[in-house]
Amino acid sequence: MTSGVPSLDVDFGIAVYASQTHGIGGRIRVVPEDFIVEEVLIDGSKASVNITDISRLSSNFGRYIICVLIKKGWDTFAALRAITRQLDIDEGRISIAGIKDARALTAQHISIGGISPEKVNEIHLENAVVVPIRFSHEKISSKVLFGNQFDIKVRAIECSKEEAKQRIDETKNEIDAFGGIPNFFGHQRFGTIRPFTHKVGHYIVKGQYEKAATIFLSEPSIYEHRRASRARERLRETGDYKNCLRFFPRRLVYERRMLLHLSRYPNDFIGAFRRIPRTLRVLFVQAYQSYLFNKFLSERIKRGLSLTEAHPGDFVINLDKNELPTNNFKNVEPDEISEINEAIKRKNLAIALPLIGYNQGVSNGAQGQIERKILEEENILPENFYLKDMPEASVAGGIRKATVPVMNFNVTFEEDTHNISRGNFAVRLRFTLHKGSYATVVLREFMKPIDLIDAGF
Repeated sequence: MTSGVPSLDVDFGIAVYASQTHGIGGRIRVVPEDFIVEEVLIDGSKASVNITDISRLSSNFGRYIICVLIKKGWDTFAALRAITRQLDIDEGRISIAGIKDARALTAQHISIGGISPEKVNEIHLENAVVVPIRFSHEKISSKVLFGNQFDIKVRAIECSKEEAKQRIDETKNEIDAFGGIPNFFGHQRFGTIRPFTHKVGHYIVKGQYEKAATIFLSEPSIYEHRRASRARERLRETGDYKNCLRFFPRRLVYERRMLLHLSRYPNDFIGAFRRIPRTLRVLFVQAYQSYLFNKFLSERIKRGLSLTEAHPGDFVINLDKNELPTNNFKNVEPDEISEINEAIKRKNLAIALPLIGYNQGVSNGAQGQIERKILEEENILPENFYLKDMPEASVAGGIRKATVPVMNFNVTFEEDTHNISRGNFAVRLRFTLHKGSYATVVLREFMKPIDLIDAGF
């Protein structure tokens, strides 16, 4: 389904829906508690937002102490920086399994090396708490992450309770028949307040660092705070880095670092990007990589190519016992279609699309034709993802599943205590997703929002 897709979705490469149903509309994140994210590890343990105190740790020995970080309204990395400052330790001593949404109430596992539980208990942060739960000889990493459990309340529903229930049921049935949710990279990957992250990455990959810096520093957004957008407009009009630096709010830390560098070295745009963390520079490139993946997947769906049956030339990836993707994948040869599709039915394999990088090229067959056409339109080659002028931000590429199951799906209807729903009710959606998949991609199928920003995405 392509009609009614918001223009901002299309800008992110998300040009289709998996379902043909009408959405319930509504708004998410009216308050942070409306969007609860709880991390689940492969061993089944869950980081709960309701944990308060562990009087006795479940194990007594290990190099690392495993904690649950519960936060509301915090960016993950900002919270970790605040923790390291209070503990007076290097940031490298804290590890996480995944990044959690800032506009939410979230719980996740973190590991801290060489610290006592008593010291952890001395941490005091506004709207965040760190609870030590056990020692471990291994630090937390994405390898132990299964996924995330979501508990999301949708308010301001645009139809009656009976109609909302029918629409949700019909949408869920269509998603199941489709083979799951298309595994698009969601809105957080690109930014909704300033939806330019992938555009910055595009010009970095092309080696056009001045253009990339110009977008990052001076492209205004109607959704941004007016003081910030005025500062960007001033920079765009004048090009005076030194003078405009004083107008940029102090919370725009990375923009100010780049402006300070450019005020001294006006033509050194690579040096300016190196004034911000490597993780952010890589994030720009990965956002563009994600945009291309979304385009590949959207076009496959538009052309009616199945996501549950392989075609010659498709990539397929091996799944482990938890149905999580492994590092093993291959191209499908014509003479093994039947065997491959049987393995897909058994959930031993899944169709995958490439994350283009300097070490990862396109598919073959019909899917490869789609990908080559998009790359040609973008004037991009896989080898461009090796950045000769900034090799530390290069991206090798890989493979990503085309669909993701929506597990443990549950719907309840509740009174809307904020009284913003037409019928004074809210819909509460609970579900679990594998790591790396986005709740907003699920929500867009059920809500079919017209204005993503107003809807809280």
